[in-house]
Amino acid sequence: MAFEDIKIRCYHEDFDRARVEDLERTCEVGPSERVFLFTDTMGDPICRIRNSPMYMMLVAELDNKLVGVIQGSIKVVTIQKHPKDQAKVGYILGLRVSPVHRRKGIGSSLVHRLEEWFITNQADFAYMATEKDNKASVKLFMEKHGFTKFRTPSILVNPVGQHSARLRPDIHILELKVEQAEFLYREFMGSTEFFPHDIDKILRNKLSLGTWVAYRRGETDMDFGSNGPVLPSSWAMLSVWNSGELFKLKVGKAPISCMICAKSSRVIDRVFRCLRVPSIPNFFDPFGFYFLYGVHREGPSSSKLVKTLCQFVHNMATTSQDIRVIVTEVGGEEDTMRAHIPHSKLLSFPEDLWCIKSLQNEERNSINELTKAPPLRPLFVDPREV
Repeated sequence: MAFEDIKIRCYHEDFDRARVEDLERTCEVGPSERVFLFTDTMGDPICRIRNSPMYMMLVAELDNKLVGVIQGSIKVVTIQKHPKDQAKVGYILGLRVSPVHRRKGIGSSLVHRLEEWFITNQADFAYMATEKDNKASVKLFMEKHGFTKFRTPSILVNPVGQHSARLRPDIHILELKVEQAEFLYREFMGSTEFFPHDIDKILRNKLSLGTWVAYRRGETDMDFGSNGPVLPSSWAMLSVWNSGELFKLKVGKAPISCMICAKSSRVIDRVFRCLRVPSIPNFFDPFGFYFLYGVHREGPSSSKLVKTLCQFVHNMATTSQDIRVIVTEVGGEEDTMRAHIPHSKLLSFPEDLWCIKSLQNEERNSINELTKAPPLRPLFVDPREV
């Protein structure tokens, strides 16, 4: 197929919306060939990038048929190896190609055109995330487009059960005002890799349900006075993003054994409620999820505080009809926190592959330092890009 046969253009909502939704329904996403998910954008195909500072969606047409889409966003983040400790980065997501038109260069053409848009808008780097076992995606980005492995954070998934978690009575949980949360994030996470410089806009977004801190009762109360905050010796914080308001997920295929296990767990829980047996939610109908972002801890006993905060969010989710899982992503020093974040090993993904590429010649040295340095620094995962 000749390259010129493929027409790449900007997404037009009135003309393309229904066609993009039809394409999404034919494309599966997921960690393996045995289990995959379908995404329902609920009438807004650009919902996953609409909250970003700058965004673009491109579509590919072949013989007047819409056969592919790709999305991208641009923002300013912290990059420690960059001369200014910050950089403008472009994020690639939502690459979909119609199953009957794959291996025709459509995906590569979409990536190339999106990179051109990044460069036109002075982006220093492009990055993307994929499952490490997605051979087609890894080959496309790393072999054909020169991306380099950057990080392998873990995606932790905790199913929302029908029972509320029992919170420790010796731990106090306080909801912060947006200004207080912004101060703490800039003070304690401002040097985190990929920390977004518009964190205030994220916190003020209607999809951000709030920020909470936890500390032990009897310690110094957290106080934000005119002379600066007074903090306990150990504390933890996190924020909650309601991704379920943007799009829904649905398991499209799974082994029969998984289906039987899930259904059996719900039956047992319904019959023997006093046993409080954890049940696996119904993932075969559309469901939403909460995403935990900005998870941070300080002090020697802060790990238990993180666990309590996660349990608190779980209890929030039990009051929602369609929130069936709570998701977070951790990497770097946060690996030590993984054991204290409730999650299901069956549903979680131990290694999500992040790849990065320099878009400017003068940034090539920075990219070498970024990808070769040990991944010790924490990584901030922007909830707008989940």
